[in-house]
Amino acid sequence: MNAVSRRAVLGGLSSTGCVIALTGCADLAATGARLDASGLAANPVLLVATTRKAVDGARTKPWFGAERARATNLARAKLAPPAEGRFSLASVGLDDWHLASIEPVMQVADLIAPASGGRDVLIYVHGFNQTFETAALDAVHLSDAIRFRGDTMVFSWPSKAKLLDYAYDRESAMWSRDALQQVIEGLLANGSVGRVHIVAHSIGTMVAMEALRQLYAQYGETIAPRIGAVVLASPDVDMDVFSSSVERIGSLAPNIIVVTATNDRALALSRWIAGGITRVGAAEKARLTKLGLRVVDASQEGWGIVNHDLFLSNSHVRQVIRGAIDGYAGIAG
Repeated sequence: MNAVSRRAVLGGLSSTGCVIALTGCADLAATGARLDASGLAANPVLLVATTRKAVDGARTKPWFGAERARATNLARAKLAPPAEGRFSLASVGLDDWHLASIEPVMQVADLIAPASGGRDVLIYVHGFNQTFETAALDAVHLSDAIRFRGDTMVFSWPSKAKLLDYAYDRESAMWSRDALQQVIEGLLANGSVGRVHIVAHSIGTMVAMEALRQLYAQYGETIAPRIGAVVLASPDVDMDVFSSSVERIGSLAPNIIVVTATNDRALALSRWIAGGITRVGAAEKARLTKLGLRVVDASQEGWGIVNHDLFLSNSHVRQVIRGAIDGYAGIAG
């Protein structure tokens, strides 16, 4: 990052939650959207940052594949929302959001439409075994479900989307940490952005923690006012590595909420692969609270076979995420 960009990031640290909240509500009023509608419902555009290699210039589906790109690809994805109404196909589960088109852009600043006062951004970082499209739609489903009223971004790292390619996925995720750091820096350098919230899942939590650790090492406490809620859902991270990272992010640590489930069978398999080392997402609650973190034990919330995606499938866990973001910005419904 050059000196000008660095000054822009640090110079934007004075944004306030009150202005953000008022701006978000004003934007919804201007579009005529329902007061409980998400930002995506009012403006169905998903921001995209990905370290995946583009397929056919990212002009047609599948847009981005499993290979690693030489540079981070940025784009605005136009969404087609499900039809509304009591008798619509969506009401019986036969219609859903889908990606309509991808419009590549050159830099992070081009992703955000100008807004007075600043709008918050929610970044979703996906986990293991995901295509670009499934990761993007998970970001959309989460944002819409919690009625997030800012801009939503998917940060997608190269995954082969195959159960037997865990090692490739894990290395690709770690390789993408610098790119996520740079994307967050670019957002914070934009005067139209308020706070940045992060929801990361599974292996994606490792990417998020590494990016935050690097940001804190570079900017220290000056970055803290611009980072909002950090939700780590079912973290597939070594407990000792995670504890070390928490100790090195200073005042950002209290922003973290960890969603765990001791009956998460995907993490049980990951623990076996890792030689029996406990994964954060399956750790006992007391062990994590000792680190000064807020913990949501969702062990009793999941009734499925795997219980690894409760942040998407369970309404109570989604409410926790919504409440965490509300606490920082007041723009999530």
